[in-house]
Amino acid sequence: MKSTFVTWAPAMALIGLCAATPAQAGGPYASIGLPGVTLGYAHPIGPSFVARADISTLGTHSDSRTEEGIDYDAKLTTHRAGLFGDWFFAGSWRLTGGVTFNDYKIDMNGRGNGGTINIGGTTYVTSPDDRFNVQIKFPSTTPYLGVGYGHQPAAGGWGFVFDLGGSIGRAKVSGSVSGPTLSGNVSQEDIDRELAELREGVGKIRFLPQLSIGATYRF
Repeated sequence: MKSTFVTWAPAMALIGLCAATPAQAGGPYASIGLPGVTLGYAHPIGPSFVARADISTLGTHSDSRTEEGIDYDAKLTTHRAGLFGDWFFAGSWRLTGGVTFNDYKIDMNGRGNGGTINIGGTTYVTSPDDRFNVQIKFPSTTPYLGVGYGHQPAAGGWGFVFDLGGSIGRAKVSGSVSGPTLSGNVSQEDIDRELAELREGVGKIRFLPQLSIGATYRF
């Protein structure tokens, strides 16, 4: 609960600040796509600049899968908050820069199930309570760059919004073993080799994409 509050607090603070600024009327917006369902507030600062803050989520999902010969129970968490600045260079078209506060991670628990499990090329006999735990986590704070349409300062009433961009950063992989048989018996070298194989795929992910469409209302 504490991490979620820290993630969303900067965005909510800007929403309150913009709503209290009397210079120009702002308005709420909503969109759907990647990174999920988004709710936010946009506030004009000048004739060609808008400040925005929003929160997005795809929720939390659980699944079972096999990676590198190990059966995993996987849990995916996807929440994001963002602070953005829009510069309008051609009508309603804009360049967007900002920062996102992310809670993106995959927790994978490899099950021993009383059989054997291969970690880093070595086969280990397990008990039902043994686990090989892996976490893939995207950085908590990342820069954002993108292009978009909508939120223009001079507009009023309903409008269309579109965003294409991404939060720039590389996911990290960490892991450990637990349980009565694996703890103290699995070498760190085998753990490192297993994680290195996972990093070969995860290391290619250098940004979290945004592709969303929605609607805005300007008071």
